[in-house]
Formats: sequence, structure tokens, C-alpha cells
Amino acid sequence: MFDFIADELRQREHLDLARIRPLRRALENQRDDLLAFAGVLDAKLVDIADESKVALELVRAACLLQRKSPLSSAYWHRWHELHRKLAGKFHGVVRAVVLVMKQIPRASSLVENLNSRLRTYFTLRRQLGAPYLGLLQFFLNHRIFLRSRRTERVGKSPRELMDGQGHPHWLELLGFTRFRRI
Repeated sequence: MFDFIADELRQREHLDLARIRPLRRALENQRDDLLAFAGVLDAKLVDIADESKVALELVRAACLLQRKSPLSSAYWHRWHELHRKLAGKFHGVVRAVVLVMKQIPRASSLVENLNSRLRTYFTLRRQLGAPYLGLLQFFLNHRIFLRSRRTERVGKSPRELMDGQGHPHWLELLGFTRFRRI
């Protein structure tokens, strides 16, 4: 899919060279970073295959099965085919695949979340330079989540969630003294 998008952009470059070429190049240069989540999923599927002692292709088929709607006949056709091939290991493998898929964030939801958070900051300024973007990145990485659907995230910042270690308030990290009510 990534290659398809890059090829389509390349074919349309002649329409607006100044805007499309930099976009395509940036996309191609960031390919590994943009697709990093797929490597994590692949590694976890390999672990499931090893633990269950089944072929990796069958574990991937269980992953692909989750993309189909349970209301479709194609879902049930593949479900029966996979159940026949995995026999007694079917439910354990599917359960493990569903659990792994829930743990790995979806790229589009992350991008949409990030876009919705950044949009308000971008509308405040006409031009965005590196200093502003650096400060914004620092602020967003150290700002504490006041609420979240996942209770383990409440009261922690993205940095704390990534490294598991607490840190002072972001203003104190910048050298300011926070006002505290007595």
C-alpha cells in the first residue's frame, strides 16, 4: 500500500512539482518510521506462532480474519477454513491475535488524534518555525493526561508512559517555578 501511494504521487508530480515532489520525498524518506508499527505486529505474530507451535501463515490468517465483518459470508468461510486447519489450537490462537492487535495502536487513529490536538496550536500562529515546534513537542510530551479511556494513562504524561519514570511538571523542567496554593 505504501509503495502504491508513493507511485501514485510520483505519477502526479508533473501536475504540481513544487508541492507534490517534496511530499513524496518526505514520505519515502520516512518509510521505516511510518511503517514501524507493522514490524511490531509481525514480531508479536511470530511469538504467537512459536508459542502455539503453528505455522506463521495461519497466525497471519487469524489476524486478517479480524479485518472482515462477522456479518459477512467471507468472514465465516475463512473462519471455518482456519478452524479446520488449526483444530484445537484455533480459539487460543485467535484470542492471542486479538489481544495483540488491541495492544498495538492503529496508525490512522494515532495520526487523527495527533492532528486534532495540533490543529488548535497551529491556528494560533501564521508561521511555524523550529523553535515553536520544538516547544510544542516538549509541552505535548510532558503534559499530564487529565482523562483517558485507559485508566493507566490518567495522571501520567506521554513521556512517563514511554519510559515508566516520573518527572517534574513541564514548567519546572523548563526552569520556572510553579505557583502552588497554600
